[in-house]
Amino acid sequence: MPSGPRTAARTPFVLLVVVLLGGGLITLLLLNSALNQGSFKLSELKKKTTELTDEEQALQRDVDDYSAPDALERRARELGMVPGGSPAFLDPDGTVRGEPSEAAAPTPDPVPTTAKPTAGAGPTTANPSPDTPVRTPANTPDTPKTTAPAPTRSGR
Repeated sequence: MPSGPRTAARTPFVLLVVVLLGGGLITLLLLNSALNQGSFKLSELKKKTTELTDEEQALQRDVDDYSAPDALERRARELGMVPGGSPAFLDPDGTVRGEPSEAAAPTPDPVPTTAKPTAGAGPTTANPSPDTPVRTPANTPDTPKTTAPAPTRSGR
């Protein structure tokens, strides 16, 4: 085997090829790691998106339940509101259209009968003690003390 100038010229070429192949393998390894990291992040984001979508749907169901007409009516009655009478409208020239009427007082719902407490049972909320203050809509602190003036027929 000749070990002259040919061998000396071949060594840098072989070294260059080995360095290029090694660099390419390291680059592929880094690229693969970055893709795997992105894949994990993507799967986490998809999972979070699914959870948030489920939560949004549950909240939308709650909003739909609370805004249903029967739920609104029940909540209004709990707050002491009553259905309004027939409305009256004011025309741009000041004339009153329609016949206003006062809202009728609600008829009290029959009080449900409660079973007698059994021996050893604690106090019930259905039968409060005489010392317990009872809050009605008329004596709550949030109730305004002023009343609106009655509508007039002249429109002024």
